[in-house]
Amino acid sequence: MTILTPVAPPALLLATAARIDHELASMLDAHQSSVPNRLWQAMRYSLLAGGKRIRPTLLLSCFAACGGKDETVAMPAALALDCLHTYSLIHDDLPCMDDDAMRRGQPTCHCQFDEATAVLAADALHSLAFGLLMEGSVSDATKVALCQGLELAAGCRGMVGGQMLDMEAEGKKVDDLLQVERIHLHKTGALLRFACEAGARLAGAGEAQLHGCQRYGEALGLLFQIVDDILDATASSEVLGKSAGKDAMQHKATYVSLLGLEQARERAQEMCDLAREACAVLGQSAVDAPLYQLADYILHRSH
Repeated sequence: MTILTPVAPPALLLATAARIDHELASMLDAHQSSVPNRLWQAMRYSLLAGGKRIRPTLLLSCFAACGGKDETVAMPAALALDCLHTYSLIHDDLPCMDDDAMRRGQPTCHCQFDEATAVLAADALHSLAFGLLMEGSVSDATKVALCQGLELAAGCRGMVGGQMLDMEAEGKKVDDLLQVERIHLHKTGALLRFACEAGARLAGAGEAQLHGCQRYGEALGLLFQIVDDILDATASSEVLGKSAGKDAMQHKATYVSLLGLEQARERAQEMCDLAREACAVLGQSAVDAPLYQLADYILHRSH
């Protein structure tokens, strides 16, 4: 399978990550004087620890695919996504959750600071995300729709609910593919789908474009998680920048534990094909088109 051959991140992802890093740093600097220093340091430590910035890249790419011209319109929402995502990573690494000591190649927030500071830094980033969605020059109706969409994607009916389902499945024999997909559509897929949907809404997309972005984001969300499961079983901690092999140690319900490596790779290819089909609705079916490139990169990523 081609998924075994890693490819370099597309230029689009690298360029967008650099812009997002700059914008996140500027945004945090603007808040520094009003935030307790240790809390600000912990927020900055985790938010600017690197990362591929896939979620804001998806938002900005769907914004452009749906006719958006002025990127500054979509930038606050792009930053909000990474604040929300980073909050989830800090919580995920805590001793009461996955108890991980490494994230993005450096000590996790609770190891670098302390557990209480890490919890507060995550809480602050969560709140900041919704504040960022209320900024910008879009209509109040669009801001409300974005806040409602992020709550749905990130909360008890989305990512947090998926985390609960994931925890409940630990140590149990899960032999139902639909159950695994339900977990990951919520845990990982909901936020990725929201990124695509938000980009479309910010561009003023019509119903067909909005639906295309939603389909693309849903397929991409499952693709991302399947590849994550494969990498956890096959890659080293040094390559991943986090502890490898934890899914098996914690007896998590994953595509690999259910299907085995080869069938999991086949399932990843199926999800990539679905994402590519959705690209065609958006006029993004050419191999060198941004959304097509991003789907191909996620299929082949090595960390």
